[in-house]
Amino acid sequence: MTEKKPMIVLTGPTAAGKSALSVALAKKINGAVISADSMQVYRHMDIGSAKITAEEMQGVPHYLIDELEPDEEFHVVRFVSLAKGYLNRIYAAGQIPIIVGGTGFYIQALLYDIDFTEQECDAAYRAQLTRIAEEKGAEYLHAMLREVDPASAEAIHANNRKRVIRALEFYHHTGVRISEHNEQERNRPSPYRFAYFVLTEERETLYRKINARVDAMIEAGLVEEVAHLKEMGMRRDMVSMQGLGYKEILDFLDGKCTLEEAVRLIRRDTRHFAKRQLTWFHRERNVIWIRKEEYGQDEERMLAAMLNVLREREMI
Repeated sequence: MTEKKPMIVLTGPTAAGKSALSVALAKKINGAVISADSMQVYRHMDIGSAKITAEEMQGVPHYLIDELEPDEEFHVVRFVSLAKGYLNRIYAAGQIPIIVGGTGFYIQALLYDIDFTEQECDAAYRAQLTRIAEEKGAEYLHAMLREVDPASAEAIHANNRKRVIRALEFYHHTGVRISEHNEQERNRPSPYRFAYFVLTEERETLYRKINARVDAMIEAGLVEEVAHLKEMGMRRDMVSMQGLGYKEILDFLDGKCTLEEAVRLIRRDTRHFAKRQLTWFHRERNVIWIRKEEYGQDEERMLAAMLNVLREREMI
């Protein structure tokens, strides 16, 4: 039996400080970062995605950042396929991969090698659901999902129409709730020797940071960034433009709301997103929580604790 290769996961809610800690860790252990972020993969989308800059990378190799154009689709199947290619490159270079980002669904699929390729689909049923969404709205479609699969409805936001339709389709086609199917898949053993760290802090502090980050994004030119994307021909129905911050600013640019209202919605929806991320991570197995307040917000102490875990697991 071949020995399992090491893999480190560093995740947590948005604005928790994952990027800085991952770079510090990578420098200590000769690591390379694979981004598990559904937005940072897109070029021209730097401010709204809080993308790590070249300076902040401090020479640490980063993959799956700035790789796709905003009109390209990025989903879990594509993420796993690209990430596996980069894992091979990182291992070949004698480095340790650190999977960094807040998209728990992507991390789970890579960590447990879950196959999310499309099962046989009923095109007529999918078209019917799409029509319902267009005529009656996302909330109505989400209510349909809540009726047959409450756990999925809890995990999938109403605005994520694609995943809501996918879950309804799966139930229609198999008679099995996709949440139960995913739960079974989640119980598979991982092909990696891993450490799964979740960085977080007290909710009030986190929410304060989220609000401040949104204000800083506006200050840094988020409106101009979205206006540029609009000029490039990007539309609201594209996967990339569904990202937090982008769809709200698009509404402002289209005259559907004031800038003040757009900012209020971005702040609120980002806080809700962080809450959903935490719910997801609490459900995951074998998670090691790094609660910043327990370390007095001291990065060196957090790093020392993480390095201890990696030594105990003979990963470094």
